[in-house]
Amino acid sequence: MAQAPLTLRRWKRAEYDRLVELGVFQDEPIELIGGQLVVAEPKGAYHCSALSAAEYALRAVLPPGWIVRTQAPVTLDDESEPEPDLAVVPGLPADYREAHPARPALAVEVADSSLDFDRRHKGSLYARAGIEDYWIVNLVDRGLEVHRDPEPDPSASYGWRYRSVTTLTPPAVVAPLAFTSSRIAVADLLP
Repeated sequence: MAQAPLTLRRWKRAEYDRLVELGVFQDEPIELIGGQLVVAEPKGAYHCSALSAAEYALRAVLPPGWIVRTQAPVTLDDESEPEPDLAVVPGLPADYREAHPARPALAVEVADSSLDFDRRHKGSLYARAGIEDYWIVNLVDRGLEVHRDPEPDPSASYGWRYRSVTTLTPPAVVAPLAFTSSRIAVADLLP
């Protein structure tokens, strides 16, 4: 007997936001990625320690007028509302009372078990959204992957990829594109 192919239901961001407002995903780590509901990986102590280290390092170098949002949604398009571990956005917290930021200047994922997903899927998604600066704090190899210069690529998960990918390890330093005079030691981004 031939089996019918599975049909996946693609969600729109407006539908997803409405379900969130209704409390459907209460206490569930769900993200909308390319129209699909994705359950976020559980976060162990090492991951959480790295997230705190990276947040602390970023906050220390931010000029006035910038904030770091931690594990909060960003609106990318009609079918994506991921929650990067860190997002650097302009403004003040009150600026985002009515809507999530649409274009973070920097998106950061802390990755151990999610490394492949963060590289291939989230990287392609962020590139498609035009996010110029995407970092992966790579806990597997203890370094920082800096992804820049988005370009179309039909073979990528969401049709886009980053042309430039640089891997940095301590004692290297990195500067966010949005404020290039600020330097962060890669060692400060790692637990």
